[in-house]
Amino acid sequence: MHEPRTAVVIVAAGSGARLGLGEPKAFVRVAGRTLLGHAVASVLGMTAPAQVVVVAPTDRVEAAESIARELAGPVADLVTAVAGGSTRQESVAAGLAAVRGSVDVVLVHDAARAFTPSSLFDTVADAARATRAGVLPVLPVADTIKQLKRDGSVVGTPDRSELAAAQTPQGFPRAQLVAAYAGATVEHTDDAALFAAAGHAVTTVSGDPLAFKVTTPWDLSRAETLAAGRSSDVPVFRSGIGLDVHAFDPESPLWLGGVYWPDEPGLKGHSDGDAVCHAICDALLSAAGLGDIGGRFGTADDRFAGAHGDVFIRETVRLVAGAGYEVVNVAVQVIANQPKLAGRRVELEQNLSGLVGAPVSVSATTSDGLGFPGRGEGLTALATALIRSVN
Repeated sequence: MHEPRTAVVIVAAGSGARLGLGEPKAFVRVAGRTLLGHAVASVLGMTAPAQVVVVAPTDRVEAAESIARELAGPVADLVTAVAGGSTRQESVAAGLAAVRGSVDVVLVHDAARAFTPSSLFDTVADAARATRAGVLPVLPVADTIKQLKRDGSVVGTPDRSELAAAQTPQGFPRAQLVAAYAGATVEHTDDAALFAAAGHAVTTVSGDPLAFKVTTPWDLSRAETLAAGRSSDVPVFRSGIGLDVHAFDPESPLWLGGVYWPDEPGLKGHSDGDAVCHAICDALLSAAGLGDIGGRFGTADDRFAGAHGDVFIRETVRLVAGAGYEVVNVAVQVIANQPKLAGRRVELEQNLSGLVGAPVSVSATTSDGLGFPGRGEGLTALATALIRSVN
């Protein structure tokens, strides 16, 4: 796998005193998963691979790394856990010290904002890379805000159109953020404030209501309600699409749909070139918001060199299950002159259904002599998948 250009530092070193549950907030469970686990799952749903650095209390580093690595599965090598400091600023600095050299954009995220959508991480990372400025997601302030004296008396009413509520993840060019932390002499309430105090520009993107912070028992109850809604008796359905294309290679054996095809030219690829299995993986990952097969099982990762399609499908199904979904059904169509699928369609569907754990239908067509499939140069597989949330 290519070295990641983005890192997400998840700050999970807080004590959670205001929750009053006697353990660090990030390790409190909501719907059977820790807040840290929910936060890591959101990061793993990013489009591009990212290094995940979890900053945990000193006595919870091993547990934090175990939680994150189990969720990461085949990309567990991108996960690191380090001990935090006595302040949030010290904890972020510890996380930054563990960021890989290939990274040029760093996102800092609070584990307590456990239900932040994966798309918001993508938005912040893309904006930080494009602008070379600090980027923070914000929500407009709906209430009228009053400025108070210490005795509680009102001294002013700021224009709320000029105010916004800051969220995380907050994104920054890595070199500038590291320098800003190295030069910080006072404590700041968030990373954007520290970055701005060092003289750097900070801009905003639209935040998301789901990126709320779990701080009080009321917030925790809201999180439980949200999680229960996601896993209620009324499931959430999501669909995805996957496309894979491979050229024929007469020197290789043909594996298609997880089945060996003797006396047929194989397909070129880093693995066994099984376009049907790869398209199914992309459709499932797309439906679950987990990126794509290139991001999860990159060609630079030697672990998957020559691997058969069943390896990818089993791991993909595990990732989908880890994200809280089960597969309803998959449909895949092969566009090619060869091989002829009709005689082995039942075998293909039985094999793929067993791998996916749900019905898989297979169909085939030609391109009437048009394009590279029509010229007999290669094969295209197009898959769609339907998944649903589970308790």
